[in-house]
Amino acid sequence: MSANKIQKIEDHFIYRIGWLRAGVLGANDGILSTTSLVIGVAAATSDRGTIALTALSGLIAGAMSMAAGEYVSVSSQEETEKADIAREKAELRDMPEQELQEIIEIYKGRGLNAALAEEVAVALTKHNALETHLRDELGMTEISAANPLQAALASFVSFIIGAILPLLVAFLAPLKAMVLWQYVCSILFLMVLGGISAKTGGAPVARGVIKVCLWGTIAMATTALIGHLFGTHIV
Repeated sequence: MSANKIQKIEDHFIYRIGWLRAGVLGANDGILSTTSLVIGVAAATSDRGTIALTALSGLIAGAMSMAAGEYVSVSSQEETEKADIAREKAELRDMPEQELQEIIEIYKGRGLNAALAEEVAVALTKHNALETHLRDELGMTEISAANPLQAALASFVSFIIGAILPLLVAFLAPLKAMVLWQYVCSILFLMVLGGISAKTGGAPVARGVIKVCLWGTIAMATTALIGHLFGTHIV
């Protein structure tokens, strides 16, 4: 079997987790937060200009906020990883015997007998001591490595894509039924997103759809209630 075929077979769902998490979170937040804002305002006023401006403002502010938040958060993770890598390099340089024994104990704890644990630890240390310690001692791999720019860009783009949907509804839906249209369209959007993200991540599709619909309904119902309460008191 060729290397390309093996790579294709071994393309596990976990390899998608970096961009998938940020992308799904961004799109979900884009749909839900923008729709919730629009529903809250639409429950208080019937002015299309105000409703559309709210949606546009939510799109711009939300996309920038998501991107900045992801970048800062993942950058902090990346800095922590770099600090751990530097510390591990120093320990391997200054006390290699202790580090080797540490790996042996880890393998023994996973079920290998003492002789086999030592044999494996020695072999892997000779092959790549740093990689061995990062993986087996700290749980750090290429899959889990932080990528701030990737996370920020995925969040930014996906939020805009998600927020465009309620923005279009704000322009096109009948004013008298704006809240209902926003809710129905948002739930449909969330169902599609939940299904796609579940399918891409290898999770049950029905469970993903139900979760986003449930929490989406709660969020939109809350903002509609707030908008209605404030709207009834506007002179």
